[in-house]
Amino acid sequence: MKFISSDTNVWLDFSVIDKLAWPFLLPYQYIMNKDAVENELLSPVGLKKSLLGLGLQPVELTEEEFYLTESFGEKYSRLSLYDCVALAIAKNRKIKLMTGDGALRIAAQKEGVSFIGTIGILDELYNGGYIKKDDYVNGLELLKNNNGKKVRLPDEELQRRIEHP
Repeated sequence: MKFISSDTNVWLDFSVIDKLAWPFLLPYQYIMNKDAVENELLSPVGLKKSLLGLGLQPVELTEEEFYLTESFGEKYSRLSLYDCVALAIAKNRKIKLMTGDGALRIAAQKEGVSFIGTIGILDELYNGGYIKKDDYVNGLELLKNNNGKKVRLPDEELQRRIEHP
């Protein structure tokens, strides 16, 4: 089982399209700092409970991750505390980071941490045979319909996949 350090925004995207369980079809164990789970997964109501029920694992920071979080906060001023925490967990544990946050992706690249976002998760679900073509296209269309509102994804990437799944 592969582990993925989880940021909040991808969960929000899947929540908006009412497909919160989809990422859990993949052979990943999603982990998120315990404090981030308590403080970031507050809205929409029930998000935290749903994610924990689906298998999201809250984790404590190691000492090394604590110090990495501090250093990332000083190095990357555009990141929130919990962005720094998710990046520190991914870097220290040598696992992938799940995020759609642009500033966090840039920091991850600079730190040599691989990452995946909402569209990447959908691609893996479809390409791996976990969801059917109709579900894949429907998920992309739902994201596109909410883009610029509750969802912030590259419109051209969504459209390209809708037209050529």
